[in-house]
Amino acid sequence: MNLEKMFEMQAELDNRIIREKGLEGQDLLPNTYVALITELGEFANEGRWFKHWSENQEPNRTGYIDCDVCVDQPGRYEVMHEGEMLSLPCPKCEDREEVYVGDRLLEEYVDCLHFFLSISIKKGWIEDMHIPEESLFDFKKENFEGGLSGVYLEMQWHLLNSRLFKKEDVKNLHFQSAWGLFLAIGIVGFGFTLDQIEEAYMNKNAVNHKRQQEGY
Repeated sequence: MNLEKMFEMQAELDNRIIREKGLEGQDLLPNTYVALITELGEFANEGRWFKHWSENQEPNRTGYIDCDVCVDQPGRYEVMHEGEMLSLPCPKCEDREEVYVGDRLLEEYVDCLHFFLSISIKKGWIEDMHIPEESLFDFKKENFEGGLSGVYLEMQWHLLNSRLFKKEDVKNLHFQSAWGLFLAIGIVGFGFTLDQIEEAYMNKNAVNHKRQQEGY
């Protein structure tokens, strides 16, 4: 996963938002933490593993189409295909354009990734994001203490402590732990590959730039 490229793209997006929204000089870090925690909840909602009260605990991998033509009324249309760029007629405007056929769970995951990157950039914790890939694959799903919920809660604990602890060395350790567990949840818990995560990030980053252009 090309983290250097992703840091570059995230910094460009963040700087654009700050510039165009007139946010220069403001401390946006608390907002960014709240945004990440919110997106992690949305990811969990699509993951569904914790919904013991439901007959359906399978992750929501249903696809959708984001049309590049219906910019005035962007729509999502249910399809039974995942994660490809296809040339399809939009079922709403019937124009034939490149449309993104996505994966709901993976999209929520990379929404979280955007804010992990933003926090590391704001705090200068970029080096802490570099985790040897081989260590990620040492995780085994059956060794997740407390299952996915246990790992998810441990990740959230480290994330909040990275914000609340005042000593810089402790913050770095907690943030790195939260990031490593986040990757383990995606790669081991749901079988995402690093290539899939990177591609989905690139696609969503482009969508986020487009939203800014359209006055989101």
